[in-house]
Amino acid sequence: MTAIQTGELPQAALLNKYRQQGAYTDCYFIDVPRAISQAEYVEAFYTTGVFRIERTILALLASKPSTDLQARQLAADEAAHFAAWSVEDRAPNQLLLCDFLGRTRSWLMSVVDESGNPSNTRLYFGSAVVPNVDRVSGRVCFGYGFHALLGFHRLYSRTLLGAARARLQRSKYGK
Repeated sequence: MTAIQTGELPQAALLNKYRQQGAYTDCYFIDVPRAISQAEYVEAFYTTGVFRIERTILALLASKPSTDLQARQLAADEAAHFAAWSVEDRAPNQLLLCDFLGRTRSWLMSVVDESGNPSNTRLYFGSAVVPNVDRVSGRVCFGYGFHALLGFHRLYSRTLLGAARARLQRSKYGK
């Protein structure tokens, strides 16, 4: 089984505009040995046990509940909102979400093997954190909380992508 890797955002990534604007961005990816559609990936990602914990926390602390049905609707492009996020942009193989505070972005992308082997898919997951701008000085700052939580964010991002891969491999999606 291949490991989750970090790398540069693909050139066509919808998240690139934030990197170009000076936001923090990251990019994690893993190759899965079968063809996976973007809709399958999005649904699997947002319905894993790990992500359900996040959804529960959002429902309790931010009054932003969500269900697996809503995750399926998001995946099928039948919904513009899911839990604490709104769809900011879509492409046939990408989804870019913005949180309700406008500070973070979540990005998912699936790419069937570009070398011509349709039985492999690269799954990408990335985030952007938009910095605060001091109104007086114009200085950009990410803040203490960002730096304090960055290590956890990196581990959690890998965990989320790994959980999505595992779900795709063992569930109805793998049949």
